[in-house]
Amino acid sequence: MIDVLVAGGGPAGLATAINAARAGMEAVVVEPRAGPVDKACGEGLMPTGAAALRSMGVLMDGRPFRGISYFDGFHRAQAAFRDGLGIGVRRTVLHAALAGRAEDLGVRVVSGHVDGVCQEAGSVLASVGGRPLRARWLVAADGLHSPIRAMLGLEPRPSRLRRYGLRRHYRTAPWTDFVEVHWAPGGEAYVTPVGDDLVGVAVLSSRRRAYDDHLAEFPDLRARLDGPAATPVRGAGPLLQRVRSRVAGRVLLVGDAAGYVDALTGEGLSLAVSSSEALVRCLREGRPESYEQAWRRISLRHRVLTSALLTARRHQGSARLVVPAAQRLPALFSAAVRALA
Repeated sequence: MIDVLVAGGGPAGLATAINAARAGMEAVVVEPRAGPVDKACGEGLMPTGAAALRSMGVLMDGRPFRGISYFDGFHRAQAAFRDGLGIGVRRTVLHAALAGRAEDLGVRVVSGHVDGVCQEAGSVLASVGGRPLRARWLVAADGLHSPIRAMLGLEPRPSRLRRYGLRRHYRTAPWTDFVEVHWAPGGEAYVTPVGDDLVGVAVLSSRRRAYDDHLAEFPDLRARLDGPAATPVRGAGPLLQRVRSRVAGRVLLVGDAAGYVDALTGEGLSLAVSSSEALVRCLREGRPESYEQAWRRISLRHRVLTSALLTARRHQGSARLVVPAAQRLPALFSAAVRALA
């Protein structure tokens, strides 16, 4: 009998397995992909997420950043974090560091997909390619479009509001130690320093079109990207994923599988790490039902602020006011950035 079976070996799944192993529980990860896995991601860890990873013994190379800057071509607002630094880190580097730490702690990785779930008294029977694995708890960390979440009927009707993300890296030295968020009528572009000679540029929009067409909306940013593209374009979406509950019997959801608002505030990785800690703590205390409330508490500020910005984004008139308002109300902008950090 495995203590915790984790479906999905991305950052959320590996963080859960690491926390479970540190708590003295046997953890097994089910993941079909080998090696460090790349994915469309802003690749910025907020200070709380970076600190949580260090406390877990996950060490990695990256590029520190001091805060967040907003631009719209005419206005600029900038706020530094109050407690600690964030870190920009390639998704593959983060994945390798998490996988190495999990291996050091004795976490086993089984190749495959969880393609069936049967809950019984005191255990969960998961089918992995036809092979049965029994565990006390199953954690679904299988991503934005979680198959396990769908199996359990935890998805309400999909929203008509759809946003998508695309990301590419450029071989150029970072020109700032802030994460830059550029606003344009069609969407946002996020610039994260991830190395001494590498930046990641992610674009978010409700329009589905080619990456270069999105980038053309940000002429000042495009002019700075004088180096060659270093990676192919990767995409993700629709981003908004509503979930009825994070707990269904002996199955718990974490990371993007637990529900997702948008990447607009850049907190996905940090929330995944923080919620994995809360999940394991609830299991250890014998209170799995408390995880739902813990997740809601951890994600509250993110959900409120992200939803407010998305509401502004949906209307062209209010979208044009976001950066000017942040510039004119620096104390409010700083408070929002520090709350998210």
